[in-house]
Amino acid sequence: MSLYKYFFFFLFAFVWMGCAKKTTQHVISTEKLPKIKDKELIAVLDSLHQIKVKTFYTKLSVDYKDTTRDVSFKTSIKNVTDSAVNAIITYARIPIVTAMVTTDSVLVVNKNDKCYTKASLSYIKENFGIDFNYENIEELILGRPIDYSEEQKYFVLNNPYQYVISSHRKKDRRRLERKAKEDILIFYTLNDQATQIQSMSVESPSDSTNIIIDYMAWQNTNGIELPKEVLIFINTPKNAITIRLEYEKVEINEPQELIIKIPESYEKCD
Repeated sequence: MSLYKYFFFFLFAFVWMGCAKKTTQHVISTEKLPKIKDKELIAVLDSLHQIKVKTFYTKLSVDYKDTTRDVSFKTSIKNVTDSAVNAIITYARIPIVTAMVTTDSVLVVNKNDKCYTKASLSYIKENFGIDFNYENIEELILGRPIDYSEEQKYFVLNNPYQYVISSHRKKDRRRLERKAKEDILIFYTLNDQATQIQSMSVESPSDSTNIIIDYMAWQNTNGIELPKEVLIFINTPKNAITIRLEYEKVEINEPQELIIKIPESYEKCD
């Protein structure tokens, strides 16, 4: 897999969908947590969803490992909320790939092979089998509840050792597990203080892939909690993937210029 393909996988593959259950890498407490009302736990999730920033910038150190490969690279990400995400991947300090994702389009420039890909967001689903929207990217990089909706009803699992909120009630989860359908199950686990997201699990019973996003550490920037270290686990029938993201530098609500250019000599990528 080329660095160009790694970039696509890094930018899209862990953003949305999955199936089959797996525990996160956080240690689960052996002591029961204080009882908190269901509506109060869901209110925490809602308040985290409400946290917004105008702009975001970070430098990421990325470690990617699967059953056959182990590679590390650097990425910088700029984001203007509800508008676009601009990313640059470097290898040995040399820019290899640049990308721009907007609310309805994708543009990736491969400097190594001197070619580009320009398409609608449907390109991602068609080529990677991943159905997602632009907001999911922002939610992931900012550590917000993925695909959370104020209009949807959520359910707290009966688990005295963790605060887990599900997108589906118990009987609906069992029904989907018995008869696979194109529906998405999401589990949000809060930390022991019920103040922040600890992990998120995204499951799709219609396939055999599972994604877990595990927020290992957080940092406070201008009074806003943002991720510091994230582990992402992707399990498919043919592969087991681990992605580690370390946020080395973070800026919020500062002017960000989003630029991507296609040199005239570049042709469309195969």
